[in-house]
Amino acid sequence: MRSLLVLVINLILMMGAVQARASAIDISSTHAILADEIYHRADGIDLKLDVYAPRANLFSDRLQHPEAKKPVPTVIYFHGGGWMGGSKDVSALRVMPYLEKGWAAVAVQYRLGGDALAPAAVEDTRCAAWWVKRNAEKYGFDSDRIVLTGGSAGGHLSLITGMLTADAGLDSRCPHIVDDSGKADLPELQVAAIVNWFGITDVNDLLQGHNIKTYAVAWLGGQENSEIIAERVSPLTYIHKDLPPILTLHGDKDEIVPYSHALRLHKALERNGTPNQLYTVKEAAHGQFTVEQTRAVFDVIDRFLDKHIAK
Repeated sequence: MRSLLVLVINLILMMGAVQARASAIDISSTHAILADEIYHRADGIDLKLDVYAPRANLFSDRLQHPEAKKPVPTVIYFHGGGWMGGSKDVSALRVMPYLEKGWAAVAVQYRLGGDALAPAAVEDTRCAAWWVKRNAEKYGFDSDRIVLTGGSAGGHLSLITGMLTADAGLDSRCPHIVDDSGKADLPELQVAAIVNWFGITDVNDLLQGHNIKTYAVAWLGGQENSEIIAERVSPLTYIHKDLPPILTLHGDKDEIVPYSHALRLHKALERNGTPNQLYTVKEAAHGQFTVEQTRAVFDVIDRFLDKHIAK
């Protein structure tokens, strides 16, 4: 796992030395990292996540002068890599702007296509979100202010994790919650918002025709009924009345995840009456945003979250 020092150095390079250094000093004093917590085991694989949170929330029992633990908004981050690669460690830099806001963050590992084909990654990210819910009191996550985010395949996973309904059947591997009557069940997963960075919204669109992508074909792996599986893990399948606010950020020159995916999602959400926003990064390819564009994007994110998440 990357050390906090490496994350700080990268942030300085990305955001400018003076402003970032002040933020980095604050974060290094106020936050801590709990690395490689096992949240689930699937197909013999221990699935891990990293928790970035205020020190008082993680280690209140160890601090000489502990501050009061208090629940804070929490972002769950899913890395990209076409469902076939990537790592929670390499991509964790994206949680830093949330830590600057005093939030907690959780960076999630999930099964890649080389270990398990679709829909395995979706099963895992749902279990990770439920883990955050179950451990909210322990780590000071505000369960009413949980935001899902990620880029590319991680954008897809943030969307599908927050949009899925319980009857889709993709929570079956997750540890169940036992209610007061002793019944074990997982209700509908409620999150406060989704911040989607150029995520896939229609997996079938990438399996054939003009938009075919090798990473999508590899993730489905030629399974029987692959088109049905693809539909089952496509965010556009789950347009319903109880969706959280959704912000989509997408470059209009993206050739890895077609910009049309963002447009189609935005139109479907508009018809559904779901609070949402599409922010188009002009002349930008897949994740290739300049520093200025990235700053503008985070300004949009801040305004969106301020509008839709209770203080």
